[in-house]
Amino acid sequence: MAEFIVAIELGSSKMTGIAGKKNLDGSINVLAVVKEDSTSCIRKGVAYNIDKTVQTLTNIVAKLERTLKTNIAQVYVGVGGQSIRSVKNTNVVDLPNDTIITQDVINELMDANRSMQYPELEILDAATQEYKIDNQYQLDPVGIQCSRIEGNFINILWRKAFYRNINKCFDNAGIAIAEMYLSPLALADSVLTEAEKRSGCVLVDLGADTTTVAVFHKKILRNLTVIPLGGNNITKDIASLQMEEKDAEQMKINYASAYTDANEIDPGKTYPIDNDRSVEERKFVDIVEARVQEIVENVWCQVPNEYSDKLLGGIILTGGGANMKNIERAFRNHTHVDKIRVAKFVSQTINSNNPSINAKDGTMCTILGLLAKGDMNCAGAPITNDLFSGNGDNKAQAAAEIRKPKTIEGTGTGKVLTEAEKAAEEAAREAARKAAEEKERAEAQAKAEAEEEERRKKRENSAPRKAWRAFKKFVGNMIEEEDEK
Repeated sequence: MAEFIVAIELGSSKMTGIAGKKNLDGSINVLAVVKEDSTSCIRKGVAYNIDKTVQTLTNIVAKLERTLKTNIAQVYVGVGGQSIRSVKNTNVVDLPNDTIITQDVINELMDANRSMQYPELEILDAATQEYKIDNQYQLDPVGIQCSRIEGNFINILWRKAFYRNINKCFDNAGIAIAEMYLSPLALADSVLTEAEKRSGCVLVDLGADTTTVAVFHKKILRNLTVIPLGGNNITKDIASLQMEEKDAEQMKINYASAYTDANEIDPGKTYPIDNDRSVEERKFVDIVEARVQEIVENVWCQVPNEYSDKLLGGIILTGGGANMKNIERAFRNHTHVDKIRVAKFVSQTINSNNPSINAKDGTMCTILGLLAKGDMNCAGAPITNDLFSGNGDNKAQAAAEIRKPKTIEGTGTGKVLTEAEKAAEEAAREAARKAAEEKERAEAQAKAEAEEEERRKKRENSAPRKAWRAFKKFVGNMIEEEDEK
């Protein structure tokens, strides 16, 4: 049976499907890559046209299957886009004096956090920040004695409508989801070093319609935000010079720079718009730099104040927008962070003959990060030319056999439960709650019965009862003696 992993990324300009096989040394062989235009169904990373998204997903899977000559039983999916953001939450548990914290106490805090309700928003994941034990902060409080524990979390939220849409698209397309991941966190695990995460850094993914900002410190996610601005906004600004967006995009690629020194601008230099028109370099530079400045300033606003001076790992730029000339200079000027790195490829060893991957221009980092997350075989039955072989049935059967309900271990893993998995988890949590209530009720009843029995024994052994029993016995003996006479 074939073995490979399949991942799908729903980008605003392109929807990408990739199949690869992991080797024992950790490297990945890319077997197939398929791209489909998604501008008609994905906007700012969100599926807004269900039918067209379903069709595009179906096309991608069908093309991958033809290349692989094997049915695809399940896929890994990245979740990202507009409205994703993180919010802080704190849960407190008061304990009896000198209580030693157990994993059950930690689980109780995590469950309480997961149960938080946000109007119109869905909790995709939760990242534990730290625990406050009495008056001290700890990352691992198990085994510590205290009377009060405070759990500090960051919940990653997404609009419920967007969450339902992505689940509906895959359900309608008949594509089983192996696992869903937060794309920004899958990306972070593939382009950031452990040292950068530990010392503090900002990961900026400059996409077409959105810019994603993730802040890390001490290896913990501290903030996650998606800004609804990207490279397409620069393109549209250039298009305001009265041209088609495709021509504006080409001008951006050919001439745009995120920063241009005033001394380097030639007053007489122009850039051609078409055969009859041109634009002055000064005007073109102003158009591009104004939008770049807006994006950079919005990025920097997403860095919490308490971490702005703790970014020893610097700023890491990736995505298609990171290819713009002098983008590091633009970020350095507006953020005053000197350490800036452009991540144009993932840290894993990737073997491929695909030009878009070998270009190493940052556009494939997210999909490769998702591929690296995969650890379950996505291959179904081989495709045959036999009309009566029942490939469709085999595919469905393979998906049913491979796909099993999963739960998320811990927090901050980047895993996102599908609707079916979430329902299964909630059902399991409700069953556990009822079992705990039944156990507590049974224990309370047993305790009450034991206490009643103890009270009964005390009454039986009390002095008045003993005297009464002795008196009854004495009277009884007197009556017996009289009867004998």
